[in-house]
Amino acid sequence: MLKTCKGKTVVIKYGGAAMQSEELKAGVMEDVAMLAEDADVILVHGGGPELSALQKKLGSEPLFVDGLRYTDEETIDAALMALCGKVNKELVRLLENLGRKAVGLSGIDGGTLRCVKQREPDIGFVGKITDVDTGLLLTLLGAGYTPVVSTVGLGDDEHAYNINADTAAGKIAAAVKADLYITLTDVPGVLKDADLIAEIKTGEVEELIAKGVITGGMIPKACGIADIVTKGAGSAYIIDGRVPHALHAFMNGEMTGTRFTNG
Repeated sequence: MLKTCKGKTVVIKYGGAAMQSEELKAGVMEDVAMLAEDADVILVHGGGPELSALQKKLGSEPLFVDGLRYTDEETIDAALMALCGKVNKELVRLLENLGRKAVGLSGIDGGTLRCVKQREPDIGFVGKITDVDTGLLLTLLGAGYTPVVSTVGLGDDEHAYNINADTAAGKIAAAVKADLYITLTDVPGVLKDADLIAEIKTGEVEELIAKGVITGGMIPKACGIADIVTKGAGSAYIIDGRVPHALHAFMNGEMTGTRFTNG
């Protein structure tokens, strides 16, 4: 399947447990570097566990509402340090060490992610994306670089806002009209009674949320994917990033996940 991505645009959202093991992280970056030889790849990353660890070091306890982190002034400062700093630069370093040209940026750089304060629920400095400026991303891709994006955005009030990485990755994928969108997470896909759901139509997402099949952190993942598929992006999948070289295995048809289709 790798050949089918030649010249295509691929957005990968990377986070969760797949980021916690150094061995898994190295494998994911190897897969990204290999894919980027033939495709235009944008890597959008989370880093919730790293942010939580830093919050605890700084003496505060992470708080979540409907799978989204409550973000006060101290938390947004920690996000800038953990996500835009430590996590982002580590991923860039790994790609560079593999011979892949990469540039780390946040949604603030180049006004890539503009947002307003999310009001419902009000969970502090958490942003709702109003615009994705693809200029910097496309310029980097055109110059042969792999953009590595941390999802802190800029508000209309010029304040930094934490943005859910799944939501941001979906918006970016829709904006660049990605041919393929892949979420690497810490489950095999969307599960119902422990069984993998192989395919979900966009029109089924709200019903699955209402029935309690899609819950917690899977809600922004599924909603983000449904949004980009509805807007005409290509194929979209959730796959298990805990599997060593999951991305390579998926691209070669050796593993499956949950596919989202329009309908």
